[in-house]
Amino acid sequence: MAHVPGLLSPYDRTGGMVYFPRMLSKIRLHAEGKLPQDYVDFLGAKENTFDWRCSLFLGVDYGAVVERTLQGGSDEDVLEWVFLNGRRPTPQDIDLWNGFMTKRGWKDEASDRLRFRCEEAGFGPEAGIETMFQFLDADEGR
Repeated sequence: MAHVPGLLSPYDRTGGMVYFPRMLSKIRLHAEGKLPQDYVDFLGAKENTFDWRCSLFLGVDYGAVVERTLQGGSDEDVLEWVFLNGRRPTPQDIDLWNGFMTKRGWKDEASDRLRFRCEEAGFGPEAGIETMFQFLDADEGR
């Protein structure tokens, strides 16, 4: 993959939550026809995708998030809508979410997938990539 203008890093935060703004940026870019096919394949409520995990964590249907996002407003506006229509995580829940997501692929069941993605992208061990977030940022030129 490569740099996609407008696609946010998974480390970006809204309401203290990592990944949520990236999910919204993917929704918007897809609606504009600017999201490369490699990303489209991982959009939405497909099990074990980050979008699926985020929707599940927030207790809201991914399709409803898409619909609300495309109505307009800031990431904060969409997140507040999610809190009202799904669940509002506690600060401790958000800490757990952030910890889980930022470490995904590091010595867990996603490690093999991370290794595969790194090899596929041409990143060797010297790249020092230990998590999926690190991979996404490196793969996208951040």
